[in-house]
Amino acid sequence: MSDAADVEEATAGFYRAFEALDIARMDRVWAHGAHVRCVHPGWPLLCGWDAVRGSWQQIFDNTTEMRFTLSDITVNVAGDLAWVTCTENILSEVGERVSVTAILATNVFERTEAGWLLVHHHASHVM
Repeated sequence: MSDAADVEEATAGFYRAFEALDIARMDRVWAHGAHVRCVHPGWPLLCGWDAVRGSWQQIFDNTTEMRFTLSDITVNVAGDLAWVTCTENILSEVGERVSVTAILATNVFERTEAGWLLVHHHASHVM
């Protein structure tokens, strides 16, 4: 498989973990260092794996269902770094509220011995 195809598979793994609301699966797609970063829509910058993991746990604990359809996907690879931009078209249920929204996302991966792992996720509402 090409690097780009491997990054596409890593991206798919991230969104499968997200849809499953499964923290153990999310653990497997992220690097676990102090260098990882995450920005959820409306949240401040989260720095380091402990803060990032805690945010996913909070989201999963408060979400009943989340389904993604990705569009406008681009994959770029440069050495041991790769970045993916996309639109996350999301159907979610939080409590009794169901919503459909479009989010612009950038996901940055680093190549490791374990494969391509997320080091940065930034998601912002489309205005």
